[in-house]
This record gives sequence, C-alpha cells and structure tokens, in this order.
Amino acid sequence: MFEPCTEKALKTLLAIKSGDSISGVARKIDENRETIRRVVNSLEEGGYVEYDQGLSVVSPAVREAGLSLLAASAAVSPPSIPEAYVIPHFAGLDFAYTSIDAVYVWTRGGYQVARDPADYPLFIAVDETDLAEWERFFDRFGLPVGQERHPPEEVAGPIQYVLEARETVEADSVDGRPVISLDETLAFARDHYATFQSALDMLDRMYDDVEITADYRRDSF
Repeated sequence: MFEPCTEKALKTLLAIKSGDSISGVARKIDENRETIRRVVNSLEEGGYVEYDQGLSVVSPAVREAGLSLLAASAAVSPPSIPEAYVIPHFAGLDFAYTSIDAVYVWTRGGYQVARDPADYPLFIAVDETDLAEWERFFDRFGLPVGQERHPPEEVAGPIQYVLEARETVEADSVDGRPVISLDETLAFARDHYATFQSALDMLDRMYDDVEITADYRRDSF
C-alpha cells in the first residue's frame, strides 16, 4: 500500500499534468527517464496514476496529501537551488520562466548571470488570475514570494520567487522547463546587453534563426 510513497514517487505524482508522457515528467523533475518509467509503473500498479493517451492522476486527494507532505518536509530540509526549479511544476498551474531565468533556460544552463548562491531569486511569469493561488502555493513551502524582489536581508534562506503577472502565459518548453519565447528572451538580453553579451553570443551559436549583428554590438551600451 505504501510502497510507492518515495520522494521520487511523490515528485512524479505532483509533476503530472493530464496527458503528460513519461519523458515529459522526467524532464520536469530533472530525473532519468528510465528511473521515472519504473516509478510510474509502481504508481500505476498501486492505483495512483493511469495511462490512457498520456498520464493522469487518479485521485486529487492523494495528490493533495503528497503536496502537503513535501511542503512540510521543506520546513525541515529547505530546497536546494536545483530543486527550486522543480517546485513550480507541483502547483498544477501554467507558468513560464522569464527574465534572467529565461536566458538560463534557453542556453540550457550554459549561461548563468552571476547570482549569489546565498541570494537566489527565480523569475516566473504567471497568469494574473492565478496570482493569489501562486502566492498561497509558495507560502505552503515557506518560500518567499512576491511581485517585486525582496532585499536579501528580508528573507530567510537564499531562494525567493518573483512573479510577473500577465494576462495570459504562453510558454515554450526547453528540456521540460516552460519558458517565455526565444524572441522575448532575446529582446530582454539585448535590453541588458552589458550583462548578457556572452549569452547572446551563445544563443547565436545554438539557434539557427538567431543573429546578433556587429552593428548592434557597436550601438549597445
């Protein structure tokens, strides 16, 4: 009865949105596909999830219980920075990484603007109608959240979430992480060229339809 209730099983259960594939869930929680396939098999045998043209959670009550357990455990063992990128997937709400995190995601972790591990805000775009629900979600984990970045001396621990409310959130997916479009990410990086010059060069090499012209470099601050 309780065999599936491991940490990986709970994370898998919480990350599933109806219609997800095993590979998609594995990417969301940054785990090996074969590992999550075994976890899903165990959850399916236990009656927690089912597969019919995609995964779905059988009981919302079980999902809620799993979320409460993980949220309670965060008070004992605060999430690491890599885990902080996984937690938003458990909300069951649409979102997209934006701002400096959009650059981080589109470069597939290849470019990380200098952020102090002791002061690490994550920037996500959310639907404005979901704003209060997002705030309640992060409050459950005891994680600071707001529409403006809190000064580091005002928060306990390194992690905080900065929410950008939008009328609608349209997200692309890069390695399982929802993110604002590449065009919008490029516009952000160009607006902050002094900080993201290396990232722009990296994106230029990674994506065929990205071109950072020499003229733009000369005209930038």
